[in-house]
Amino acid sequence: MAELQFYQYILIALIFVWSGFVRSGLGFGGAVMSLPFLLLVDNRPLVYLPIIAVHLLFFSSITVWQNHKKHRLQRAKSNQSNTETGTIDWVYLKKSMKVMIVPKLIGVAGLLTIPANVMTGIIFIIVSVYSITYILNRPFKSSSRVLDNFFLVLGAYISGTSLIGAPLIITVFATHVAKHQLRDTLFVLWFILVVIKMVAFLIAGVDLQLAQHLWLLPCATVGHLIGLRFHQKIVDGDPVVFYRVLGISLLSVSLMGIVTLFIK
Repeated sequence: MAELQFYQYILIALIFVWSGFVRSGLGFGGAVMSLPFLLLVDNRPLVYLPIIAVHLLFFSSITVWQNHKKHRLQRAKSNQSNTETGTIDWVYLKKSMKVMIVPKLIGVAGLLTIPANVMTGIIFIIVSVYSITYILNRPFKSSSRVLDNFFLVLGAYISGTSLIGAPLIITVFATHVAKHQLRDTLFVLWFILVVIKMVAFLIAGVDLQLAQHLWLLPCATVGHLIGLRFHQKIVDGDPVVFYRVLGISLLSVSLMGIVTLFIK
């Protein structure tokens, strides 16, 4: 990145602030909502994907740990029983991982080659339809285990190839996970999926751009802190508003995903 112009560094810094905000505010979208902008500034996805992945590992682990600690303190003060649910839905997380782990590994290993444009288009068309139902306060709730598993498999495969399968996975998780547990449950899921992808990066000899974290991590931290406050407001608010924000976010992610088709 040493060959970039000064204005490009400024733009990249601002984009990573935005990435941090989206990631902590919504629990998803840090990659797909920032990568298109990054590629407009500097069209080298393999430079930025490892950076985004490391940021996700760092911030997701910190956020989940802090929320777990906060929840335990609140439970102790209010003398709640140990059966009180925490901030992570471990039951559904384990159940979904059994479905996603194989397609994730297939995507990482490249054992099944499906045109990227085709897969991306399918994902974002489906997610766009789902997001509109949330915006209109008519959320689609699938009662079909087969359909849910299909979305999880497809999302896991895409996350194995390009780290942008999150929107499709979220359409399933948003139906089965309580809103106060959704973000942290997703963070744990992303952590697991990204670790697998990072191992693939290391095996392939991809430069993780560790030196760039010295200035990009503080940028993402600024966005992360702002996003935490935003997330708390939407969780504490009206459920209708929460799902409407979720729908608008998913639709925005879908549109940005479609933009990536033209950038590439």
